[in-house]
Amino acid sequence: MSTVADQTRPAREEPWTGPLLDVRNLHVEFRTRDGVVRAVNGVNYSVAAGETLAVLGESGSGKSVTAQAIMGILDMPPAAIPEGEILYRGRDMLKMSKEERRKIRGQKIAMIFQDALSSLNPVLPVGFQLGEMYRAHRGSNRKEAKAKAIELMDRVRIPAARERVGDYPHQFSGGMRQRIMIAMALALEPDLIIADEPTTALDVTVQAQVMDLLAELQAEYHMGLILITHDLGVVADVADKIAVMYAGRIVETAPVHDLYARPAHPYTRGLLDSIPRLDQKGQELYAIKGLPPNLLRIPPGCAFNPRCPRAQEICRHEVPPLAQVTEDDGTPVAGRGSACFFWKETLHDG
Repeated sequence: MSTVADQTRPAREEPWTGPLLDVRNLHVEFRTRDGVVRAVNGVNYSVAAGETLAVLGESGSGKSVTAQAIMGILDMPPAAIPEGEILYRGRDMLKMSKEERRKIRGQKIAMIFQDALSSLNPVLPVGFQLGEMYRAHRGSNRKEAKAKAIELMDRVRIPAARERVGDYPHQFSGGMRQRIMIAMALALEPDLIIADEPTTALDVTVQAQVMDLLAELQAEYHMGLILITHDLGVVADVADKIAVMYAGRIVETAPVHDLYARPAHPYTRGLLDSIPRLDQKGQELYAIKGLPPNLLRIPPGCAFNPRCPRAQEICRHEVPPLAQVTEDDGTPVAGRGSACFFWKETLHDG
């Protein structure tokens, strides 16, 4: 017997051996009355099927703008992408027509937004909103779409899904609304999901439940996952690799366990030192000095230099490239890069 999923699922594409998503030298800027805001400045990263990339950084570092550029949901103007490539299965989405891009968005690459309440339509039942994906993309009728909505709600463990499919967003808790957003992203079984701060407004227990659910579903569907967050504690158990962003640039890349054990950039070291620890009870919590830079006026040289305890004269005049991190004997460390002239000293800080 065929299920609703069988009836609505399109034929799978040919197997792809390269990265699902490959972002190359991406630049995004916003033209405002006060000047040009350089929000993303040469970002490079890739994600393969079944792999989780965590993108970390403070607010304003360019994490979400990069994701919006990938999804093609930036308002242009004032936004502009003067340079770069966004390759999905080897094809540059920036060179696609609007219709080609629309077919990828939602069906192949889906996004979970951080504020579920504002992302869901408050005047439509959640079941109707879930079913809309099937009506719009698969031509399903209302009965089929509703059945699939119930199936999805069950899949993300919303209790009594059949009874609650007609409820409105405000009738669900924050954690349940976030599960609905996950269900919506999963609806068309995409190759890649971008989760933008998916646990920001949730308490610690619900955060863990949502992250466990995402990890379980990713493993089941063998999807790529980009997890955008400022919370290092959220990604420790789910990410494979991490890209740390500051002032629109990636300043460090590493496999997750390597980064936690031995960060190779002073900014990453500062983020890790800012995490409260049980063995430091009664001690003053460390904080990185100063504020993130104004993206209208990014400091010359390394953008982190005004806040960096290691900054020297070269840091104030030259932009450090994202250099390969090596062991003491010169052996390259796979997946590790640091945009710091003094990464060796930071790596050996302990």
